[in-house]
Amino acid sequence: QLQLVESGGGLVQPGGSLRLSCAASGLALDYYAIGWFRQAPGKEREGVSCIRRSGGTNYADSVKGRFTISRDNAKNTVYLEMNSLKPEDTAVYYCAAPEPYYGCSGYPIPNWAHYWGQGTQVTVSS
Repeated sequence: QLQLVESGGGLVQPGGSLRLSCAASGLALDYYAIGWFRQAPGKEREGVSCIRRSGGTNYADSVKGRFTISRDNAKNTVYLEMNSLKPEDTAVYYCAAPEPYYGCSGYPIPNWAHYWGQGTQVTVSS
């Protein structure tokens, strides 16, 4: 069973940066694509970025050029580097994984994900 734990959220001023981490345990991260989602109050959960086992990436238009997803399989961790943050980036951020060997096809439809982390709050405010 794969377990995912997010960390790195917090309060940051507009224009600032944060790096989120998604630490995997239970099974090797090598087998999984990992996606980041976010959910703001009163809004539906939306996809942010996805990284394939090969390292290929997808980004939502709203974060392209500002966010970077990466993975370190040796550390069983996926990162989301967030720069030039805006108030509209405020949300709970979740990492998720599909079944093993399944890529980012179908992401960000929520039923793409089979495993979810508990989420980490990101607040962008002055």
